[in-house]
Amino acid sequence: MNSSRLLIFDAAINLILGILLLLTIPFPDQLPTSLGVPAVGHAFYTSILGSVLIGIGIALIMESKRTNHRQLIGLGLGGAIVINLCAGTILIGWLIFGDLQLPATGLGFLWIIALLLIIISGFELITHKRRIESPS
Repeated sequence: MNSSRLLIFDAAINLILGILLLLTIPFPDQLPTSLGVPAVGHAFYTSILGSVLIGIGIALIMESKRTNHRQLIGLGLGGAIVINLCAGTILIGWLIFGDLQLPATGLGFLWIIALLLIIISGFELITHKRRIESPS
């Protein structure tokens, strides 16, 4: 899989998660309950995180479309790897050590997110390594 496709796939994940978080604004109790994650009393932090994820998704799309160095740089594989590994690692830490008292659906949902972040980072690292090793 080439880096452009990986960036688009990663962007889609970020955009979907960001939109889901932004959907908690009009539905502050319903969406978290259906996902099995804790509801927050105020949607401020959720909307901020959602907007950051959407921004990351847009930056990934910008980077995937860049064909020369005169265009704006969005976010390359290095940034995507770091963001995903940080988020995945922290989330796994919370899931293992955080004593989160969540229903099984919430734990499953969060584990899927954490594993997706780690797995996509692995593919991005492999792609980066192949790009470096292949003669241009």
